[in-house]
Amino acid sequence: MTSPVNRLRPRRSCLAVPGSNPRFLEKAQGLPADQVFLDLEDACAPLAKEGARHTIVDFLNNGDWTGKTRVVRVNDWTTHWTYRDVVTVVEGAGQNLDCIMLPKVQDAQQIVALDLLLTQIEKTMGFEVGKIGIEAQIENAKGLVNVDEIAAASPRLETIIFGPADFMASINMKSLVVGMQPPGYPADAYHYILMRILMAARTHNLQAIDGPFLQIKNVEGYKEVAQRAAALGFDGKWVLHPGQVDAANEVFSPSQEDYDHAELILDAYEWYTSEAGGKKGSAMLGDEMIDEASRKMALVVAGKGRAAGMTRTSKFEAPEA
Repeated sequence: MTSPVNRLRPRRSCLAVPGSNPRFLEKAQGLPADQVFLDLEDACAPLAKEGARHTIVDFLNNGDWTGKTRVVRVNDWTTHWTYRDVVTVVEGAGQNLDCIMLPKVQDAQQIVALDLLLTQIEKTMGFEVGKIGIEAQIENAKGLVNVDEIAAASPRLETIIFGPADFMASINMKSLVVGMQPPGYPADAYHYILMRILMAARTHNLQAIDGPFLQIKNVEGYKEVAQRAAALGFDGKWVLHPGQVDAANEVFSPSQEDYDHAELILDAYEWYTSEAGGKKGSAMLGDEMIDEASRKMALVVAGKGRAAGMTRTSKFEAPEA
């Protein structure tokens, strides 16, 4: 029996790599990104797309992607490239592929269509059916309005991704700097969009991923935008340049202090609710009262720390009777 697919893989940093650039594809394998997506869409010129499919298959099959989630972004369903992108890549490298990313998703039917195509390929090729996941990119107003139905469209879904550049254009937002606040609006212009995506994702136990920050040399600007998404509860963010990878991994990982504290809460709560600890529903951990709600919050932080490979620097000591 095959083991279940881990749909909640670490995705603090999601590195975009042009599928038509062998040098970048080679370099990406050595970078500490949680996820790498090999791009057949915007990063590939129309005349380069067909060749890029075969380049991607070669690099997926022969490259060393150890420790990374391997994703290919195909073209969206309004183009004539999509089906051939999927067929060529999945038939050629489906055993070495984790997810297909679908851009500019506007309704649930587009996810269903991709799911059906993947199932037919898997059955034809003798691959495990359902193993390849889907990542859905929300890039316009219609996609956001339909995001709940999109998030529920397939058990293959793993992430909902915000695509800021196309989205800003689709709603006529008054800014040319992707991800930065438009002039003349005193609040956070992206708050509703990000929260809308986050609610849909969490309702269906999916991850929420923030999109790119295009000023690749402005690492402080990248961190500022990433911290906004991380504070809301997003799981990670795209990186377009090697210089952004460490920043993403840092922002979307808990601090050592928070990680240690979360693990202490989990250990303490387990002990206090046990027979030995007095079967208490709430108890004091130092100056802090902890209960079931504390445990749930601690699970989130501890999970992020474990996924980031963090190790504890403290341990819970049961109080002496």
